[in-house]
Amino acid sequence: MNKLLSSMGVALGVTLAAPFAVAGGDAAKGQPLTAVCAACHSADGNSALASFPKLAGLGERYLLKQMKDIKSGARPIVEMTGLLDNMSDEDLANIAAYYNSKVTQLSGSKDFNILVNSGTEVNALELGTRVYRNGNKEAGIPACTGCHSPRGQGNEPAGYPRLSGQHADYIAKQLQDFRAGKRANDEAKVMRGVAERMTDAEITAVANFIAGLN
Repeated sequence: MNKLLSSMGVALGVTLAAPFAVAGGDAAKGQPLTAVCAACHSADGNSALASFPKLAGLGERYLLKQMKDIKSGARPIVEMTGLLDNMSDEDLANIAAYYNSKVTQLSGSKDFNILVNSGTEVNALELGTRVYRNGNKEAGIPACTGCHSPRGQGNEPAGYPRLSGQHADYIAKQLQDFRAGKRANDEAKVMRGVAERMTDAEITAVANFIAGLN
């Protein structure tokens, strides 16, 4: 099973890398373009509110793709409607380079118990750690480490984002949206395929674990 998942990961990495826009922007040129972004994401990309993602160190290639998807409508985000319309591809690449050059501040995990489907309580950190590192073979959930690395640093060449330190509420919301099909800009439906197999408890636990992963 592990060999199969590893093979799938390699294959998906090749599949995903091709459609991604080539990154390589100028961070210095990107900084002045982020003035409008700072209200929600902060000047250094470490947003103070969990409803807005941290952009710092997220991955230049990933950031560029998300902005292009938002601009084209492939990833609709109400709060960003029209904000990127007047940005060129070069502008977006420079913004991605700027935010990727910043250091992610950890949100931190919390220690609490959570109810699983069986009605029993388990420690959320233990459940989140287990799912992130090992997946859930019975449910067909692969380990998150395969794409996002053991420390949550992501995979820049393949366009997989850094997860480490991201707001738990934001991670949980994205997984819920992937599961419900509300977010559908993942190449080859990779995240939708993973999230649709996850329970509410697994999503909450993994998101909490990621917030303190480093």
